Amino acid sequence: MTSLNTIEPKVEERHVEATNGTRRVVIEPVTRVEGHGKVVIHLDEKGEVSQARLHIVEFRGFERFVQGRPYWEVPVLVQRLCGICPVSHHLAAAKAMDMVIGVDKLTPTAEKMRRLMHYGQTYQSHALHFFHLASPDLLFGFDADVAVRNVIGVAAAHPELAVQGVMMRKFGQEVIKATAGKKIHGTGAIPGGINKNLSIAERDVFLKDIEQQMTWARGALKVAMDYTVANLEKLAPFGTFESNHAGLVAPDGAMDLYDGGLRAIDADGNIIFDHMAPAKYAEFLAEEVRPWSYMKFPFIRSIGPENGWYRVGPLSRVNVCNRIDTPEAEEARKVFMAVTQNKPNHITMAYHWARMIELLHSAEKIVELLHDPDLQGSDLMAKGEFRGEGMAIIEAPRGSLFHHYRVDENDQVTMANLIVSTTSNNEPMNRAVSSVAKTYLSGKTITEGLLNHIEVAIRAYDPCLSCATHALGQMPLVVDLVDHEGNVLDHKAKG
Repeated sequence: MTSLNTIEPKVEERHVEATNGTRRVVIEPVTRVEGHGKVVIHLDEKGEVSQARLHIVEFRGFERFVQGRPYWEVPVLVQRLCGICPVSHHLAAAKAMDMVIGVDKLTPTAEKMRRLMHYGQTYQSHALHFFHLASPDLLFGFDADVAVRNVIGVAAAHPELAVQGVMMRKFGQEVIKATAGKKIHGTGAIPGGINKNLSIAERDVFLKDIEQQMTWARGALKVAMDYTVANLEKLAPFGTFESNHAGLVAPDGAMDLYDGGLRAIDADGNIIFDHMAPAKYAEFLAEEVRPWSYMKFPFIRSIGPENGWYRVGPLSRVNVCNRIDTPEAEEARKVFMAVTQNKPNHITMAYHWARMIELLHSAEKIVELLHDPDLQGSDLMAKGEFRGEGMAIIEAPRGSLFHHYRVDENDQVTMANLIVSTTSNNEPMNRAVSSVAKTYLSGKTITEGLLNHIEVAIRAYDPCLSCATHALGQMPLVVDLVDHEGNVLDHKAKG
């Protein structure tokens, strides 16, 4: 399960040694994200940033762990990748196993129960990130005192927002429990369908609270929108660059977080490929390996590794879709796209605004599904003819998630390949780190607020590093400024 650090300890130590030469800054781990990573920044003799990279330092081995296991265990097993977004892996694996056993179409009850589970997951995950991880930066400022710039500080200064965030996440978790059996690491989705429906009693509990959730979702969207618009001049260049974008869309081009075909667009909004079926993903996408990170670097094959990298997640999903099929989120999308005259929005910090559009969309879809009588249906499973191979794509809260499995005649998994959302955002996050470091670090002395600027750019992507790293235990934050001879020029330590 992931480790989630929501509070940054105060800087405890400071040592300075004067010398000349190149320098190296290490931020380890990046805070207020799910999982562990580090940033290494190199400065030349003049103090200018020459290189900045986000390193994923732990090994990801779940593709090996599942080999030899029976296929029906996989949807439950792989979600142990993460305790923050387990539903995404649970459903992606279940969808891939649908294909393995030859099921192309689920029963209406199974399809809608899975969708309800997924929207509950997206709702709680977006609420967690916005209120607990991102809001300290937005409410107090990137340079605010670290003793205040955390979730405890938010609770003290903005108690209503803090309670709202907790209650929104709780609602989403209860939706997951009702559809998956447990709030974390549930068992609801199985190859070919689902193992329970939604009872009338369960439905009525959610209907009683849903209007309050809608009100809170609208409010969260307004906070994100108002903040972005009010600070647009500052935020527009912050870690921002033009890029390709990718995300699932329905056959009519509408946003679809659960199913559909993958669409990729270039920086100008031109379609690179459209409605790519999951089974074709390896024909359109490839992964590059680099020696300084355990996380791979995906790219679009037709363009190549140098320029074929792309972004995924809320910002990309809003960019690639033609519309959103719920009325309030669609109106919010139009306002969002108007900022860039309906061209793709590349502003890294606009991820937060797009994320809250999806939060509202998820709430609207939950309302829609709760009023659907199919959720009380009793036909939960579909059957097909065994194929032995399955691929699936689902829009996890952080972006497009790919699962691919092969299963032998003994029902055992022989191959597994996962491209997690954060992996697709690997190159973009590295570019954001480099951009912010060059803007704010070059020629400067290390400060807590300066380091946080770099982390703010990473947090915009809401990375789930545990899905790619699976680090164990606790790690301190140590920042050393070291010259080319190994002399420590500046040292800070947290925790």
